[in-house]
Amino acid sequence: MKLICSKSNLLRGVNIVSKAVPTRTTMAILECILIDASTNEIKLMANDMELGIETRVEGEIAERGVIALDAKIFSEIVRKLPDSDVMIETDASFKTVISCEKAKFNIIGKSGDDFSYLPYIEKNDAIVISQFTLKEVIRQTIFSIADNDNNKLMTGELFEINENELKVVSLDGHRISIRNIELKNNYENKKVVVPGKTLQEISKIVPGGVDDDVLIYLTDNHIVFEFDTTTVVSRLIEGEYFRIDQMLSSAYETKVIVNKKELLDCIDRATLLVKEGDKKPIIMNITDGSMELKINSFIGSMNEDIDIEKEGKDILIGFNPKFFIDALRVIDEENVSLYMVNPKAPCFIKDDEGKFIYLILPVNFNNAAN
Repeated sequence: MKLICSKSNLLRGVNIVSKAVPTRTTMAILECILIDASTNEIKLMANDMELGIETRVEGEIAERGVIALDAKIFSEIVRKLPDSDVMIETDASFKTVISCEKAKFNIIGKSGDDFSYLPYIEKNDAIVISQFTLKEVIRQTIFSIADNDNNKLMTGELFEINENELKVVSLDGHRISIRNIELKNNYENKKVVVPGKTLQEISKIVPGGVDDDVLIYLTDNHIVFEFDTTTVVSRLIEGEYFRIDQMLSSAYETKVIVNKKELLDCIDRATLLVKEGDKKPIIMNITDGSMELKINSFIGSMNEDIDIEKEGKDILIGFNPKFFIDALRVIDEENVSLYMVNPKAPCFIKDDEGKFIYLILPVNFNNAAN
């Protein structure tokens, strides 16, 4: 194999597919990036058997061929080459020469025949969504997936298609994030659970153009994302997702409208007094026209008043401050509405149009309010 392409094109491709190289594996071939120049285009590929990424790289193929190169070494070499054209040559014994200007590396590759290519997925009825919207909806929900495998379904996000609406849901047992996206077309109703890892990697490599689309294809076991010159194939998480509708009661005893930035800044300031790992709640004392926020920790205490509009009953309620910060950070509205029933029932942060709902369970603060 012999090919030539610019360092910038090669590096962009390597950075994209590297997201699917496993950190630990018993199969050495999966620690490689595959360079496939067996047709008239150069493709880079990586696959950890759960997530596979393929991207096309512009360049010139002088001799066709396929080679698998150790991902760590290959990406480090490419990163440190001069900004010029790179030539990659291989021979029958997989010896690989990577040269750029006066730099020349000799490394040993592996046979591309042993590499696990991306599974063939039949692509029917593409769901079209803008790159910007996909990137945003991941950012607005990914923080509330569970980070351990105790319940596999909690490590993914529900993607539910209902005609021209996409609902994305994540939860970790203490909070729920829901975003509703209006799609350009109508689709068959479908529900799948997409691994959080896949979505995190997608959000890093999707450029995010408002006018550029991502095509999404769903099968029983896989989800495919296609954008620009890149294809991402991921296994889905099996199982029936949690029935969250019964948790989303619209009844409330207290409604608060508050400036989002003021509330976020205030909770953020309060967390200065909370060390990593301390479970100190932020206490909200909600009365007519005022919300008093206070926190007591081993370091000290803080309290602050914020002006609010209130409907309904006064309430004293406590929350994990991080959960509130996470939700408020991804809400773009100037003012937010909080709905509460009692100190032991969830608080809902939601908009009037139904674009988002964030549910946060309160914590029992006992004497922390004193």
